[in-house]
Amino acid sequence: MKIIRIILATIVVSLSIYGLITGTAEIILPYLMLSMGGMFLVMGVTEFQKRKPVAFTSFLVAGFSIFVGISTFLSNLA
Repeated sequence: MKIIRIILATIVVSLSIYGLITGTAEIILPYLMLSMGGMFLVMGVTEFQKRKPVAFTSFLVAGFSIFVGISTFLSNLA
């Protein structure tokens, strides 16, 4: 799980830097939000295994990020 979290965090940072440098943040945003949602989902699973109450908040943030990523992706298609 730790390796997956590091990979997803690297993807998020890379996409953010790429969007800022190239000025294509509106194109990169859905992929960035989906990656962040995956990262928070992995963090939530890790915290849930440790029985920490912050896991519920991580799951909520992951769900919201994935929802925003999908809705932004679909709105870019139209």
